[in-house]
Amino acid sequence: MKKQLSTMSLLSFFFFSLISLTNAQAQEIDTRIGGMIAYGTEIENIGIGANAEFGVMDKLSISPSFIYYLPKEEGPIKMDWFEVNANANYYFLSDDKFDVYGLGGLNYSSVKVSSDATFFGESYSVSDGRFGLNLGGGANMHLNNDSIMPFAELKYVIIDGGQLVLAAGVKFKI
Repeated sequence: MKKQLSTMSLLSFFFFSLISLTNAQAQEIDTRIGGMIAYGTEIENIGIGANAEFGVMDKLSISPSFIYYLPKEEGPIKMDWFEVNANANYYFLSDDKFDVYGLGGLNYSSVKVSSDATFFGESYSVSDGRFGLNLGGGANMHLNNDSIMPFAELKYVIIDGGQLVLAAGVKFKI
């Protein structure tokens, strides 16, 4: 657990340092935060999440996100799953209506399986965390109100048992 927390702290420090050092160069991509609903094909369940986007330079941004999948129960077994992502978005197309981007980045997924049923007099709980890579793309939609931006993303998480994630939500300009 300590190893996981120190790795997450190191990743957070790296990305926030990158934001601080390069924020002066980011002119075209606004800083935004938002929420989303996602669906993961491996867990076969819906998740809710939060994301942010920070312009780094022309056509490039970094986009950290967090998705918590709703707990899934099958009989006496309960599964909890969340993922933390650190992506870079490269904008290929930008016009008055849409922005289209490719994404790539790091993923950390954590899964916990537990049961209230007793085996030999005891219940059990097992958890595992893995690092993976994200590859995918997305699109932002421009509305008349520039402070609200709907978006959709499709990414594949390259990890043991891989997962395709479809997400949609809204980003707010800050």
